[in-house]
Amino acid sequence: MARFSFRLPDIGEGIAEAEIVTWHVAVGDRVEEDQQLADMMTDKATVEMESPVAGTVVELAGEVGDQIPIGSTLVVIETEGDVADTPAEAIEEQVEAENPGVEEVAEPSPAPPRAPAQAGALATEAKDLLPLRPAPEHAEARTVLASPAVRARAKELGVDLAAVKSDGQHVRHADLDAYLRYGSGEGYHAPRASRARDDEAIKVIGMRRRIAENMAASKRTIPHFTYVDEIDVTALEAMRGDLNANRGQRPKLTMLPLLIVAICRTLPEFPMLNARYDDDAGVVTRHGRVHMGMATQTDAGLMVPVIRDAQDKNVWQLATEIARLADAARTGKAKSDELSGSTITVTSLGPLGGIATTPVINRPEVAIIGPNKIVERPVFVRNPQGGDDIRRAKLMNLSISCDHRVVDGWDAASYVQAVRKLLETPVLLFAD
Repeated sequence: MARFSFRLPDIGEGIAEAEIVTWHVAVGDRVEEDQQLADMMTDKATVEMESPVAGTVVELAGEVGDQIPIGSTLVVIETEGDVADTPAEAIEEQVEAENPGVEEVAEPSPAPPRAPAQAGALATEAKDLLPLRPAPEHAEARTVLASPAVRARAKELGVDLAAVKSDGQHVRHADLDAYLRYGSGEGYHAPRASRARDDEAIKVIGMRRRIAENMAASKRTIPHFTYVDEIDVTALEAMRGDLNANRGQRPKLTMLPLLIVAICRTLPEFPMLNARYDDDAGVVTRHGRVHMGMATQTDAGLMVPVIRDAQDKNVWQLATEIARLADAARTGKAKSDELSGSTITVTSLGPLGGIATTPVINRPEVAIIGPNKIVERPVFVRNPQGGDDIRRAKLMNLSISCDHRVVDGWDAASYVQAVRKLLETPVLLFAD
């Protein structure tokens, strides 16, 4: 019998240590050659460690969340043959030669999160408007038609929609309010109080810890400022609707690829925004190409896949790449080089975007742009007679956060005005 020490090999250039994300074995387990031992996280990616020998696990280096230096012992395996301790360099060669399955992959997530509801989703077909629960015996059995918002509110209040009277075909908020005030011969029933829950301590590890460290470093070292402006996207939304109506087999356009086109078209005039700042060297690198970071929410946490050479892509190519990268990030299939190297980042919450955001810069970049949700409001416009008319407009606030060490407030405001001009006159997006 001999003991074999599996030492953590050099798994990436410049990597000094890696975090234990998952143990696939425990002390006392029998492992076979090439069996997966652990998942080790480096910079936003996970490396699968596999055993180069067969035997019994007798020691593990630490617990999930612990940081293990490169070259230190990760697992000790008791083998049946005469296998001696091997230096880290030999282990690395052995793993590469015998275990080609060790590869760097994105942090896996159990399943892609459901996409946010798009505008118009509340107009659900009647067949989808079902009762919350079977109607009570004294109520007439019927199919209850109600919007998702009304059904969600009724469920939260513990109200059976089948018992709520309505003058029309659909149960509306006003009908629910009337039922709550006057009841249905039964009086008002206050909603049940939420049950108390026990405190839960959750160790911050893996992707969540990386996000916490990166965000803390960004806010700690970068003097942020945020500028927000309102943009009339009425014409842009009309054009987007026309493009989607005639898209054929091409992907459906959201606002994001159109915004990226506008960002790329205006950046050459504002090179200080498409840049990275090396804190240690005190050097700002202004990039000639736009590698667009795209903040993406996944079950594992926030990831930023990168659209390479976004300045060379049209809206349809951008839409395709956005969908591909978002799916790869959410399913854990994004490659390491698809998660690094961005020069500027865009972050969007879609319909959940709120009135305004103050996004945190994706360090070492110097700017991040965040579109907010589109709302309809009446606006005043001048008519030919010199008076004011009122029209319906679709408005969107656009936020930009910048590194004040590199970007001045005037530059950020001027840049947003340039983007605004393209979005409010969308034909310019396709002009040479």
